[in-house]
Amino acid sequence: MPAPTSSRRKLLVLMPTAEEHLAQFRQRYDVIYAPTAEARAQAVAGQGAEIELVVTIGAVGLRADEMAAMPRLGAVAAQGAGYEAIDLAAARARGLTLWNGAGTNDSCVADHAMALLLASVRALPQQEGALRAGLWRDALPLRPSVNGRKLGILGLGTIGLRIAKRALAFDMEVGYHNRRERHDALGSRYFDSALALAGWADFLVVAAPGGPATRHIVNAEVLKALGPQGHVVNIARGSLVDTAALAAALAAGELGGAALDVYESEPKPPEALLGFPNVILTPHIAGWSPESVQATVDLFLENARRWEAGEAVLTPL
Repeated sequence: MPAPTSSRRKLLVLMPTAEEHLAQFRQRYDVIYAPTAEARAQAVAGQGAEIELVVTIGAVGLRADEMAAMPRLGAVAAQGAGYEAIDLAAARARGLTLWNGAGTNDSCVADHAMALLLASVRALPQQEGALRAGLWRDALPLRPSVNGRKLGILGLGTIGLRIAKRALAFDMEVGYHNRRERHDALGSRYFDSALALAGWADFLVVAAPGGPATRHIVNAEVLKALGPQGHVVNIARGSLVDTAALAAALAAGELGGAALDVYESEPKPPEALLGFPNVILTPHIAGWSPESVQATVDLFLENARRWEAGEAVLTPL
């Protein structure tokens, strides 16, 4: 006699997830864990008819053909703030409930952005390397201060605002470019293009959403406008910065330095940038801390509870 089918909803998890968080999901759902392309294809083909809820991340997304293979699908969630690879048009045509993890890791990302900026401008990795090689400060070039300088923020969303708040605490002057001017910009100056912002700024932090509209918004022209003393930090999406243009600017001495947490090539490192001593690279961990990751799980579970109860979710798309 066949085993009875579980009465619990089936949840498809598409991104790498720690066992402790999978355990939290399993308390409420039958979890199908498919963090690789092969496992994902097998899950959709073999169990798609039973899946009612999908949780993913922006870069992993969910395609229209996958949604079509899940007739019982009712909701799709992005664990983090980004959702660029989820086919929103297909999801909305199906009437699916959509939400993301907006706000859960904003402060963590802003902290990391400032850490990268300070490390790049003050050349902290290079300074440590020199010390380990036996050099003292008298043999090293002076590095500029961050305080009193102009910081341009490309994308003044919730993360951008937190970066602005931290920059103001460092006595920096803050400007920004956004899709539209904000009236709650903490006194920051608005610029109508990325190019105009880069021409004004000493340093540029990229914090805008990913997607076709912002692809390579930081291009050769923007980098040249930032100038040979300028530094660029990217904690948004790798697609926003033209990697080839960045490598060319660094090679030509047209940019002071770069500090990147995200890459066009990820999870592979950006090969074109690896040979530059004035480039700092971290493996897309700006939003990762025990506190922020747990907050994304908590928000997902609360939104899922609301969806099941027929209530409005907290962070709809």
